[in-house]
Amino acid sequence: MNSNLVFVVCIVAIVMCAKVIQTYIKRGHSKPEVDTELEDTLAKVDVLEERIRVLERIVTENRFDLKQEIDDL
Repeated sequence: MNSNLVFVVCIVAIVMCAKVIQTYIKRGHSKPEVDTELEDTLAKVDVLEERIRVLERIVTENRFDLKQEIDDL
């Protein structure tokens, strides 16, 4: 009877270890996808930052030119 209990405990331990290993492997494979998404997002942020810089330059230059024109009048 006691040996049956040990056998059952060993099977349960093996199954639990297999599940932990399986979960670890799945998470390891999903990380590159997250990195790819992160790189895409960072690239989009860089593009948006450049567009904001251009817009700021346009707004700043136009205000300066407008101010000069008003002062010239």
